[in-house]
Amino acid sequence: MNKTLLYTHPDCEICVTVKMELAEKNILYEEIDLAHYPERWIEVEKLTRGDRITPVLVQNGEVTIGYHGIGCNFYD
Repeated sequence: MNKTLLYTHPDCEICVTVKMELAEKNILYEEIDLAHYPERWIEVEKLTRGDRITPVLVQNGEVTIGYHGIGCNFYD
């Protein structure tokens, strides 16, 4: 069984929408809050080809960036 990962940030309201949808579908996931684990931005940047964006969902080996094409960008 593949683990479902969700990279989030508290300043991204779109992340809340994704979490609500996963809860509605009874999908268990591990949330990685990038405000608490900023060293994990490296993983996000690898998944997004260099972008600092949330949410990023990794499910069954597939990566979904944003929610229906909308995401929150973070810059240094």
